[in-house]
Amino acid sequence: MASSRKLAKARNAIIGMFVVIAAVIGGIFAFASTGGTWSPKLALDLSGGTQLILAPKVSGDNSGEVNEEQLAQAVDIIRQRVDGSGVAEAEVTTQSGKNVVVSVPGTLDSQTRDLIQASAEMSFRSVLVAGNGAPVAEDQRTAEDKLPQPTGEPQDGSDMNWVTADIFREYEAKDCAAVANEDTEAQDPSKPVVACSTDGAEKYILGPVEMNGTDIKDASYSQVQSSQGVSTGQWGVNLELTDTARQKFQDVTSRLVGIGAQNPQDARSRFAIMLDGKVLSAPTSQAVITDGKSQITGNFTEETAKSLSEQLKYGALPISFDIQSEQQISATLGQDQLKWGLIAGAIGLTLVFIYSLFQYRLVGLINIISIMVAASFSLTLIILLGNMMNYRLSLAGVAGLIVSIGLMADSFIVYFERIRDEIRNGRTIAAAIDHGWDRAQRTILASKAVNLLAAVVLYLASVGNVRGFAFTLGLTAISDLIVTYLLIHPMMVLFGHTKYFANGGRFSGMDPEALGAAPLYRGAGRVRTPEENDGMGAAERRRALRLAQEEEEKAAEVNNG
Repeated sequence: MASSRKLAKARNAIIGMFVVIAAVIGGIFAFASTGGTWSPKLALDLSGGTQLILAPKVSGDNSGEVNEEQLAQAVDIIRQRVDGSGVAEAEVTTQSGKNVVVSVPGTLDSQTRDLIQASAEMSFRSVLVAGNGAPVAEDQRTAEDKLPQPTGEPQDGSDMNWVTADIFREYEAKDCAAVANEDTEAQDPSKPVVACSTDGAEKYILGPVEMNGTDIKDASYSQVQSSQGVSTGQWGVNLELTDTARQKFQDVTSRLVGIGAQNPQDARSRFAIMLDGKVLSAPTSQAVITDGKSQITGNFTEETAKSLSEQLKYGALPISFDIQSEQQISATLGQDQLKWGLIAGAIGLTLVFIYSLFQYRLVGLINIISIMVAASFSLTLIILLGNMMNYRLSLAGVAGLIVSIGLMADSFIVYFERIRDEIRNGRTIAAAIDHGWDRAQRTILASKAVNLLAAVVLYLASVGNVRGFAFTLGLTAISDLIVTYLLIHPMMVLFGHTKYFANGGRFSGMDPEALGAAPLYRGAGRVRTPEENDGMGAAERRRALRLAQEEEEKAAEVNNG
């Protein structure tokens, strides 16, 4: 009865393995039916891509040259932006200490190009006046004698004394539909400005900058929730401010809430959040914010909310850039190197198969099958991740897959050697499989944990192609662990309950006589003594006997001499 349960459990585990593989293939099919691919996406070194050369642009009163520290910081920020946008295996380097070279696999889309070049200069200003984005007709504009005139020095960012006659004329004449890009250099942070919303539907007179992008600690995106915790279906960008900015933000929101309490329709109760000279959102402050956490809402889609959160999270470039050149580049290593890499992997795989059959006889087939299944599983995962996350396989990643062949065989070897030890100790083959598994799985888990930890550390501590190696190394470690539990052990249980393997067939790899097993009960009331179990296999015992005979012959020759 217990044997039947073990067999049923083993069969269910194997079925579970192939259900997992089928689920991954189903995911690939779902993506492929909507424009995805059935093959792994290749990185820059294998498929070529697009190369941008960015020239630094010194703006404003800064007439000095860009220093190495600024350029290095720009490289780090651009690399984070490119990685954050889902472009895998991109390369960001400096050229001659002056330019930044960005190379990405495949064709560069306009969104990623804008993300690379954007400065993400963010600022927070109080709203003084708000209205429709269209220009006011000339015959309806405010008369000269009725234009606002300051009566004193402004006391805070919401003071109407910031609004002069000139700024109000500019506001009335502003046509937000005609404005493509704002000249951010002309926007003095210490003075009021006229600005448009990103969709051009609204325009504003804004007070001086009260906070800026450096006050942002973190940014993310999520669906907006109501006060009852129910999702509204809209997307928003969540901002967390630095500790030093919290008090400043609390003071601002306290002022705005006070203005709104006196007149809820007053535009001055709103706080504009600007990006590169345009107003992303100008929400009304509903409460005093004391914890430094707020949310930007507006006409966001999931894609635009994600893009904005990435721009804000990764900060503003210390310098601005112009795209000096953009060109398609060929693969730096190409298909020839990939071909030879795959040939090397095939040779290694063949040698492992031959060794498995030579050393472990027919039971070595389990190792061969498990390696093939693990390799197929890893490949399907890479294809799925390519469709889901735009992961691209580089030559370093291929090297990680090839190295993992030996690591995949390691789990089987540890397990089967434990089974052999149990057989040598006199256990039946079925019992040896059970006890061997109990002993082996701890070692296997420890081994894979070390492999996975090494891969994670290598991935976090490196950039570029080395990350591809670390990623595939970690991925195959997880795949191997799944295959070990859902395929190797269940197959060993099924093999151990067949007549040939249960009886320790000559070529089964589990022949007790070949392994030098000594049974616990020797018959006639005798049991095995420690001296009768030397722990050596038949081949080892023959070798020890031969060495002993040679020693005896040498000793006899000395005595006769």
